[in-house]
Amino acid sequence: MVQIRAVSLIDEPVWRELWAGYLSFYETEIDEPTTASTFARIVDGRHINGAIAWEGDTAVGLVHWLTHPATWSVRPYCYLEDLFVSPEARAGGVGTALIEHVTTWARSNSCHKVYWLTAEGNTTARSLYNRVARDTGFVQYAITL
Repeated sequence: MVQIRAVSLIDEPVWRELWAGYLSFYETEIDEPTTASTFARIVDGRHINGAIAWEGDTAVGLVHWLTHPATWSVRPYCYLEDLFVSPEARAGGVGTALIEHVTTWARSNSCHKVYWLTAEGNTTARSLYNRVARDTGFVQYAITL
């Protein structure tokens, strides 16, 4: 059975392993200062929240989320920024459990909605997302500064 709990300082080694898997999946690299800062901000919990999914003593997934004010609602939006399940644990309900964890948190914190982005070609994850949420049809654009 999957257990999900907030990321804590003692989780740094397993968090880093999952984080590296997530970055590898998206074929990207993030420098060490950014990774260290990300972990510190998650553990601090003031702006970014994080949780790890465990099967027994094995960390099998992670999720990070944050809230922000919105112009279309008086309640904040909850942005699920990162979601990763280790390859050996996929299709076992871990991703669903992590999304449910964030959704429960967002409800208890009076958020208007939970939303996230994914790569268009991420068909495995999108099959899950299509079961638990609605595809809004929006396309993301970005300017890196």
